[in-house]
Amino acid sequence: MPEPRFALGDRVRARPVDPAHHTRVPRYARGHVGEVVEVQGTWPLADERAQGISDPRIEPVYTVRFPAEQLFGSSGGHWVQVELWESYLEAAS
Repeated sequence: MPEPRFALGDRVRARPVDPAHHTRVPRYARGHVGEVVEVQGTWPLADERAQGISDPRIEPVYTVRFPAEQLFGSSGGHWVQVELWESYLEAAS
């Protein structure tokens, strides 16, 4: 199984993708920076499973939290958490 690239507390950006197929990257999170709050383990890549690929890639999955204000422009101090596969993420500087 692949070792996780990111660790708790790492700042990551959800890639600003718009694939022609199913993806589990919510549109509202694409391009935004969040923080890894949990490493979930490794799972088959949902995008490839939805495309009928019989042997999908196995990747680490992370719980990433984003400030709600950044995603939706709302005020307040709450967060939105999203489970994201590693290939959906890039390191944020």
